[in-house]
Amino acid sequence: MTVSPAAEAAESVAHDAVPAAVPEVYRRLGIRPIINASATLTRLGGSVMPEVAVKAMAEASQHFIPLDELQLRVGERIADLTGNEACYVSSGAAAGIAMSVAACIAGTDLNLIGAFPYLDGVTKNEVIIHVSQRNGYDYAARQTGARVVEIGGTAGDLRAAIGERTACILWFAGAHFADGALPLEEVIAIGHEHGVPVIVDAAAQVPAIANLSHYTVGLGADLAIFSGGKGLRGPQSSGLVLGRADLVAGCRLNGSPNHSLGRPMKVGKEEMVGLLAAVEYALEQDEPALLEGYEAIVQRWVAGLSGFAGITAERIYPSEAGQPHGRALITVSPGFPLTRDAIVAELFTGEPRIAVAAVGPDGIALNPQTIQPGEDEIVLARLREVLSTAG
Repeated sequence: MTVSPAAEAAESVAHDAVPAAVPEVYRRLGIRPIINASATLTRLGGSVMPEVAVKAMAEASQHFIPLDELQLRVGERIADLTGNEACYVSSGAAAGIAMSVAACIAGTDLNLIGAFPYLDGVTKNEVIIHVSQRNGYDYAARQTGARVVEIGGTAGDLRAAIGERTACILWFAGAHFADGALPLEEVIAIGHEHGVPVIVDAAAQVPAIANLSHYTVGLGADLAIFSGGKGLRGPQSSGLVLGRADLVAGCRLNGSPNHSLGRPMKVGKEEMVGLLAAVEYALEQDEPALLEGYEAIVQRWVAGLSGFAGITAERIYPSEAGQPHGRALITVSPGFPLTRDAIVAELFTGEPRIAVAAVGPDGIALNPQTIQPGEDEIVLARLREVLSTAG
């Protein structure tokens, strides 16, 4: 293939603009990867997969396979590993919400499945959500055509909202969703009292790995949804729907490769196999040791960032989504020469490129969960450099 002089020049500029340590796949695009001290955010690529998951995906990519058969077998294996009745692999946790709500509305009834997205003639087309838990991810429930019914934080509110049109109750897990909402145990009890299934969005609730069974087997939720690309460190475009076998069957029938609501939410053979490998890997890890490692990083950050005039460094707990590990919180006083936002911007645009989380009006949170070996020292050194230069 002949490469034009313009293309060669553009590639040369891209190479020159990106540090030599950057992998070739990103160098050619002129993109600098990030040291992620923020969180397992979709916008930053989720997580870094373990080698065993990458290898499984590569092997899966070299063969044809009946996709519905693979979905069933992978689901059976993950369900067995986690103690659940059944499992569906979705194209991320948001797709898991859409598929779960679709299963509660239509199940495996082909006539009802054909009614999406207008739901003409469908009786159960309402999803109950606490008003305090409304967030961008509930769009996934609404895109089925279902209507959201908002409730306050009392048992009476929930009971009053349940009616003949109620398809399910959607409850969002995480410390940041707890205020103003009924405890999950009470939601499940009331829902089941009225024959209404309860779906838990637990996308970021790993660790603890035990949560893969806690919400369903432990508390009795009908379905629980997890991101495959966050704490499980599987493919970013994957997720788990765990729980009742009949509802999971509804997810499968409403999902790709079938022509229904989930047809555009395709999960490839590579993602299915890669997520299975990631789940197996996660279940084999020493989670207490992993959390101890996170704590050691946080303590180093707090110690290393103390002593700057106008800067306060402390440990906060739990993480932003309620996972059982700490973070380092750096608070910038009004009199410091740099604003919080200026510090965040300097870290993100500097070398190396570092992403951190802005918290409140003047806080910077450093998260150990997404730090690769040795990167904690780089983050510390770079942040000390920025603060020292400002001071």
